[in-house]
Amino acid sequence: MYEEYWQLETKPFEPTSDRRFLFPCPAHTSALHKLRYAVENRRPAALLAGTAGIGKTLLWHTLEVQLGESLGKRAHLVFPLMSSREMLAFLAEQLGAPLHDTRPTVEESLNALQTVLVENRERGKLAIFAVDEAHLLEDAGLLEPLRLLMNLRDGYEPLFTLLLIGQVAALSTMERANDLDERLEMKVLLKPFSSEETAGYIEHRLVAAGATRPLFTSQALELAHQLTGGIPRRINRLCDLALLVSFAAQESQIDGAQLRAVQSELLTLAPAA
Repeated sequence: MYEEYWQLETKPFEPTSDRRFLFPCPAHTSALHKLRYAVENRRPAALLAGTAGIGKTLLWHTLEVQLGESLGKRAHLVFPLMSSREMLAFLAEQLGAPLHDTRPTVEESLNALQTVLVENRERGKLAIFAVDEAHLLEDAGLLEPLRLLMNLRDGYEPLFTLLLIGQVAALSTMERANDLDERLEMKVLLKPFSSEETAGYIEHRLVAAGATRPLFTSQALELAHQLTGGIPRRINRLCDLALLVSFAAQESQIDGAQLRAVQSELLTLAPAA
């Protein structure tokens, strides 16, 4: 709607897995290197934690792209409201494991997973099981199937890397599950952007969308950090609405006053607690 007015090729603050929009801040780049190291070196498990909206899912998709053809079997579970049996059967189905029953037992699913993962390993390929919303697994009683999965090995070698993705509470969830926590060879905590990183993030996404001039004043960039706490999802929401409102008002640039007015509108629209 506002792209033509601001001379943009696309909306800069839409949720996307397009790597052009991945802001290479040091913390996120370091997190990506650590996760890639864990997978490429066939470590049994890793944990990626951070506040909601901080960019964990985008980081996971970027990891998939970076691993490229070396990554064979992969499965991504977004907090499944299912039993242990259903969860293991779902994983087996996602990986194309040979199941001969529409309602396989836990043992049948594990055997099928073992078969397909050994074949994947023999082809020299990597494998990842990514489980989102990992901070909720304990309450859902889904830690036990993870324990069973972690026992899938080829001799002493893990057949896959379990990547747990969740909010900060996932760290304490795993600490309580001591046996699983000991297998986490990599724990990565994503922190909010600093003021400088917030400004860099906004400018990076604008340029990726085709901007050829500054659309936010330096005052607005600094204020954006104060209003969002450096959380990418909040930054996206604020800046997207600011571009729309300022387009409607035919402004040439977005300043601090306009950004504060937009934030007030967002707070008005927010659902009551």
